[in-house]
Amino acid sequence: MVNQNLTATEIGFTHEDFAALLDKYDYHFSPGDVVPGTVFSIEPRGALIDIGAKTAAYIPIQEMSINRVDAPEEVLQSNETREFFILTDENEDGQLTLSIRRIEYMRAWERVRQLQAEDATVRSGVFATNRGGALVRIEGLRGFIPGSHISTRKPKEDLVGEELPLKFLEVDEERNRLVLSHRRALVERKMNRLEVGEVVIGTVRGIKPYGAFIDIGGVSGLLHISEISHEHIDTPHSVFNVNDEVKVMIIDLDAERGRISLSTKQLEPEPGDMIKNRDLVYDKAEEMAAKYREQLLAKQQGITIPAEVAPVEAVDEEAIAEEIASVEAVAEEVASVEAVTEEITPVEAVAEEEIPAATEISEEIPAAIE
Repeated sequence: MVNQNLTATEIGFTHEDFAALLDKYDYHFSPGDVVPGTVFSIEPRGALIDIGAKTAAYIPIQEMSINRVDAPEEVLQSNETREFFILTDENEDGQLTLSIRRIEYMRAWERVRQLQAEDATVRSGVFATNRGGALVRIEGLRGFIPGSHISTRKPKEDLVGEELPLKFLEVDEERNRLVLSHRRALVERKMNRLEVGEVVIGTVRGIKPYGAFIDIGGVSGLLHISEISHEHIDTPHSVFNVNDEVKVMIIDLDAERGRISLSTKQLEPEPGDMIKNRDLVYDKAEEMAAKYREQLLAKQQGITIPAEVAPVEAVDEEAIAEEIASVEAVAEEVASVEAVTEEITPVEAVAEEEIPAATEISEEIPAAIE
């Protein structure tokens, strides 16, 4: 028979020992930890959460979601168990402050980094505009589209509520910046339908000292002055006028930078025909383009091409890049290089080769986390 009158000394385990044992196995919680917890009390502006600490932790309503929450019941239910982020250390009452919002933000940044790495095109509705551009939400984060990267005929203010295809320009969690481009998404989509060596019909939308910008089906390509004719040309204005319809051949596609290089020189049956007999060039365009593609294929296969039919070098790309870069520093010319359907006048200059371009207008970029 068990003796029920044993003393603490006889058992060898006192109340003090028991308290010390509890302290020994008490969990230590630190800000930044993600821990499981169970909702046991919902209050008007927050909830009490059991995470195994000595005192119930508290989550305020503003930390319950990445989105706006009007009542705790929209997010939490009594006895629900889920993960929580420890936001602050214990207060004077020994109570920790928790957050769900921070977990959602961490996962959102991880997701947009993955989308950027995949060079994905995402879609999002514009919820506001400001002096510098438009605001959208991507995975719950607030994204910014610089004005020079918006390609539409509508005024910026009329974009609110409209869903746009977008490409990532900058994803920077440390600086709390998420910058996107509508123009790049449209250019890429249209460029995917084009091929080097293809002859296309376009319209002259702008003429600069270094070349003409040709609208080909809603995307703008550059016909550099060196690619207009084999003969010397002082200025593109001597050959083209704005709104002229032209036949051009695509000689380069740069999807990453959203650039299309065009040529009429490669379509000339005889040097100087673009100046002397433009109609002949257009009539023979497909035939000359076929020869160009044959020469291009032979070059790729390492076949020696006789000097008399060797293709003329298309463009001094480095020289053109420098020339365009200097011009693109001016806002109205940036938009014209890659604008879809028409030249767009950006609010701020954003040079394409310096993307993430939004760094040039940092004062205009709203934080991704509000």
